[in-house]
Amino acid sequence: MESKNKKKKDFFETFASKVAHATGSTAAFLIAFAIVVTWGICGPVFNYSETWQLVINTGTTIITFLMVFLIQKSQNKDSLAMQLKLNELLASSKLASNRLVDIEDLTEDEMLIINRYYSKLNELAKKERALHESHSLDEAKEGHQYKIRLKKPKNSKRSVAKKPQNRKKT
Repeated sequence: MESKNKKKKDFFETFASKVAHATGSTAAFLIAFAIVVTWGICGPVFNYSETWQLVINTGTTIITFLMVFLIQKSQNKDSLAMQLKLNELLASSKLASNRLVDIEDLTEDEMLIINRYYSKLNELAKKERALHESHSLDEAKEGHQYKIRLKKPKNSKRSVAKKPQNRKKT
């Protein structure tokens, strides 16, 4: 029973992907354009009747309705693949915060909080005027303070700036 459902699922995914790809092609556009031009040319033949108008309205409505679902299915799969690739990059980077893995599952308000944090991080980076400075979510403020301490002129007591510790990924 499970293999039968899997075949149906695979068939629909394959079908949706192929249709979305085909309908986005130049050939599909030219075919649709030719249909509309043909329909327009047939207007005088059918005396621009209500039936003549109904043909194009019904046809385009049905096609649009079905395409919405096929394209959405294809986009959902592409979006999931992109999220997984980004998660892999975040997970493999020692400096990236693992808190950003699966961020798409957060609410919009939670994402806005993180967005404000990154805006603040951007302000810190602008103050440093260094192009290649970057910080992880967890170490940004600590790293910024460390860099400021390093830039201060050393006094006679020879103070040593404490380097931020590398934290384990959470």
